[in-house]
Amino acid sequence: MLLVVVLGVSLVGIVGLGKGKIAIILDVGGRGDQSFNDMAFAGARRAAEEFGLEVVDVASNSPNDYTPNVRNTSRSGEFDLIIATGFLLTGALNEVAPDFPDQAYAIVDVAAGPPPWNTQGPNIMNLVFNENEMSALVGALGAMTAAHYGYPKFGAVLGIPGSVLYHFEAGLRFGIDWANQKWVDIYDTNPGIEFLYNYIMSFDDEELGETTTTAQLAGGAVGVYNVAGPVGFGDHRAIVNAHTLAGTVSGPPYYFGVDANQDYFSHTLASGMKRVDIAVYEAIKAVVEGTFSDMVTAGGYHGTLVNNGVKLSKAEDLLEFIEFGVAAGAEIDFYQTIADWGSERAALPDEIWTAIAELEAGILDGSIAVPTANTDDDMAAIREQYTLGAP
Repeated sequence: MLLVVVLGVSLVGIVGLGKGKIAIILDVGGRGDQSFNDMAFAGARRAAEEFGLEVVDVASNSPNDYTPNVRNTSRSGEFDLIIATGFLLTGALNEVAPDFPDQAYAIVDVAAGPPPWNTQGPNIMNLVFNENEMSALVGALGAMTAAHYGYPKFGAVLGIPGSVLYHFEAGLRFGIDWANQKWVDIYDTNPGIEFLYNYIMSFDDEELGETTTTAQLAGGAVGVYNVAGPVGFGDHRAIVNAHTLAGTVSGPPYYFGVDANQDYFSHTLASGMKRVDIAVYEAIKAVVEGTFSDMVTAGGYHGTLVNNGVKLSKAEDLLEFIEFGVAAGAEIDFYQTIADWGSERAALPDEIWTAIAELEAGILDGSIAVPTANTDDDMAAIREQYTLGAP
């Protein structure tokens, strides 16, 4: 029996394991991003160790590799599950999966919309997340941090536009707007924090991330949220360079991490965590336990703030993800990192952290509904509602 996992897609009609091998097809970001792709591999590695499996990762050097990679791994018949990482692989999966009805697939971050962007099939498991929820918390924290330090804006560098990244943007806009209103309640004044954002049409151009972040900092951003995987290395370099030029070792500007907890990066205040590792683990576990079909029928894996599939980073996450960072190749001074991170957070007044906790509690109990967007029209409507400084 064959189980192939394309990160984000999973196979329905498989019962148990046959080959004992899992394939992970990576998008152009590749391994070593300390974010999306490394999180997927971490979940697969955990499952492999627990269930005695072998994991093979397949690199994609360009988008032209997506369909051949999915087809070749499927044709080989070597894998119990093929996992595709990232919504950019949706079209390749839709093209190939019908030709291999007995192969199990999973895809992380399936794109929403009409074919070929959505994925449907009895051998495909979708692994999706409410990115809008944790991004609302990031947006609110970023805006309140800007107001506290006297900055007019909060920034985000986003990759390629589409339904998944629209979730992030929608949450950010809501969170910034919520923070402006909450600031009025606390301090009787509206700081009018604005939103700077750029879609750079890439998930791997670090140089473009660096120049874009530098421009946002020059435009008044207190910090920048990375929503483009390994592009974040460039974003972070721009933050470090800004501190070097200013001769500062703490305070703004800040980097805000994505997917993994990247709080071990210097000058990082928080991360919008998206537990791709948990989703991949659950897909593999379903294959091992013979519940794959049931899970596909139930809609796959859906990570939310309620089930910790998404969250704003906290102290307990930093301890776990320092180990993740080391495994991904980062050089980390354990005690200094924890001390620096704690000092940066402690520098913000308690009123800010109380407000963020209030927003989080409201999302969890359903009293606060964070909007999201799946289409260009959806996103246009949210931008119109939450203009945040746009002309």
